[in-house]
Amino acid sequence: MKSEINLTMLTDFYEFTMMNGFLNEGYKDRIAYFDMFYRHVPDNGGFAIMAGIDQMIEYIKEIEFTEKDIEFLRSKGIFCEEFLDYLRNFRFECDVWAIPEGTPIFPGEPIVTVRGPVIQAQLVETMILLTINHQSLIATKANRIVRAAQGRTVMEFGSRRAQGYTGATIGARAAYIGGVHGTACTISDEIYGIKAMGTMAHSWVQLFDSEYEAFKAYARTYPDGCTLLVDTYNVLKSGMPNAIKVFDEVLKPLGKRPAGVRIDSGDITYLSKKCRKMLDEAGYSDCKIVASNSLDEYIIRDMLLQGAKIDSFGVGERLITSKSEPVFGGVYKLVAVENENGEIVPKIKISENVAKITTPGFKQVHRLYSRKDSSALADVITIHGEKIDDSKPYTIFDPDHTWKKKTVTDFYVRELLKPVFVKGECVYESPSVEVLREYCKMEVDGLWEEVKRFENPHTYYVDLSKDLWELKQRMLEEYQNQEIK
Repeated sequence: MKSEINLTMLTDFYEFTMMNGFLNEGYKDRIAYFDMFYRHVPDNGGFAIMAGIDQMIEYIKEIEFTEKDIEFLRSKGIFCEEFLDYLRNFRFECDVWAIPEGTPIFPGEPIVTVRGPVIQAQLVETMILLTINHQSLIATKANRIVRAAQGRTVMEFGSRRAQGYTGATIGARAAYIGGVHGTACTISDEIYGIKAMGTMAHSWVQLFDSEYEAFKAYARTYPDGCTLLVDTYNVLKSGMPNAIKVFDEVLKPLGKRPAGVRIDSGDITYLSKKCRKMLDEAGYSDCKIVASNSLDEYIIRDMLLQGAKIDSFGVGERLITSKSEPVFGGVYKLVAVENENGEIVPKIKISENVAKITTPGFKQVHRLYSRKDSSALADVITIHGEKIDDSKPYTIFDPDHTWKKKTVTDFYVRELLKPVFVKGECVYESPSVEVLREYCKMEVDGLWEEVKRFENPHTYYVDLSKDLWELKQRMLEEYQNQEIK
């Protein structure tokens, strides 16, 4: 979806103060490498789902500073005219790599890498984080909910609870990549081709003189896809009897079958069992039961464990906002620069909080798959250009507890970071959301079941190659020696 407003200025103000400083200090053209990665899987899950690349591409393609933007920055009184002239003639010239949307991703591994003049690579930080963090969060939550539904249809119903209109439209896109079957958001169907779904609200039922008349009118209007909302008054005493009566009196004479009934309140597990019995006894065993009302993966899982007779779920606020953990937490860190000879000089951020120590250097992520069943075995982060020979056994080791080792055999390897921009030109063609959804399902199916547990999932192996591990240790030791001196 092409932006209707210029998003170039949607960036943290410190990007501009740093950019101006880089220019003043003669670092404008210094080549720098930045990685985006995240540290913690939302909801303490075993993995996240990559999403947001398409919107990142759109933003980068449209970067352009208008005279209004230039005048606004000039009004701050802290930027030199040379810097403002640079922005006026700005052209993006960086290289960008990213892991494709729909791919399971894990903490600590680079999911986007930007290489180019530091003044440019710094500018795009905010929007890269904004797009990838948001969509990866929603795609991850959607995937959890879809897996909890165990093959039943899941619809994204969260537009009215989303945090802003882009949260609704782009959130629906991310949810679809994560595995939902459709959305209540009509514009997301128009833009992305995600099937818009929905029938009626309680207001439809309340508007008519009786529930029966409301159902009858809806069945006459939509005989080929009639789903009736049966909980406006009383599901078992009113809603279901009136729905069955309308199915008999309106649909059956037309040779039509009802699509479903929807329950939006009450003890849905209990009610679904009773509704199923009533429908079956009335000859409508093919009529589906839809459940909605503040659902999430845990509620859906428990409902099914308790024998709920539900065929599909409409999930709203807890999906579109990822209510249980609404922050993805990806970060964007400098990992290397190039010296005057073009040599890559690794950089590291050190912290007393071990989790915040970065992995230095220009890197690639390799995923190792079993040749037997194509299941994912491990990820190995390497120095860029380093190859993993899958024709012979390969030993991986835990980067923190190095005595934990495993030798992988009979595997094949895939490099995950793919070129998106080369010298500022986009070289990546984004697949359709349909393709991304199917790819996501295939990749998640290839993970160990233990990694997909909702509680206490197995920690998937994300290791460093020997060369990269030694580089990181050497830099940590050098820093420690400097501190001692």
